[in-house]
Amino acid sequence: MITAGCDVGALTTKVVVMNDGAIMGYEIARSRARAVLSATGVMDRLLGKLDLSYDDIQHCVSTGYGRNIMPFARSDVSEISAHARGAAWLAPGVRTIIDGGGQDCKAIRLDEKGTLEDFRMNTKCAAGTGRALELMADSLGVDISQLGPLSLEATEPVVLQNPCCIITEIEIRHLVLEEVDSANIAAGINDITARRMLGLARNLGIRHDVAVTGGIAKNAGIVSCLERALGAELVRFSEDPQIIGALGAALIAADRAGGPGHRE
Repeated sequence: MITAGCDVGALTTKVVVMNDGAIMGYEIARSRARAVLSATGVMDRLLGKLDLSYDDIQHCVSTGYGRNIMPFARSDVSEISAHARGAAWLAPGVRTIIDGGGQDCKAIRLDEKGTLEDFRMNTKCAAGTGRALELMADSLGVDISQLGPLSLEATEPVVLQNPCCIITEIEIRHLVLEEVDSANIAAGINDITARRMLGLARNLGIRHDVAVTGGIAKNAGIVSCLERALGAELVRFSEDPQIIGALGAALIAADRAGGPGHRE
């Protein structure tokens, strides 16, 4: 049985296609202005690679901010539930998930069965999100993908303290004008982002093992900051951490269609 999950996020759109509980393939692309175009464009590309059609998919579940307007999805689910399902499937020992999304950050706690127990979400401030990280990278004059590797070269990381990411952007521009080493600024950016994410998780109550999902999980500098603060290694997923929400949606699609590995 073939199922699919589509996660339309603020910055990127992800799709996963599964067959009888195994991942057939996935695709990640920058989100467009219209969620429908984001979803159909990425799904069309993945189906083409897999030599499948929409008729081959028995059930598709959508998630993300555009989940209610996807024409090919039969049902939808919240990002919280999708990330919980995907993370627990890949790493059954996970108890706390920190999802660094494009426009929000979420901390999710699972019970010993891998079932969603509680969560926290920052909705009033962009701090700790992918978009804030992009803006700060722009202020530094580097691509967001460079922040992780660059920060690992730091010798004297700067300390950024202001909770507002807009004011922090201005502070970064001043540091650039003062010719502070880019690696030290990048380390400061990753540190303040990690602190915002960790603060949300601590408000929820952290239980080990801890995993980070979303594109932010690909930033080695942020991962390093979180591990130092926690005093423990984060869970490493066997799949791209950016597809966890779409993966969870595809698994929930199998649940709802009664496929292999579904939960009653």
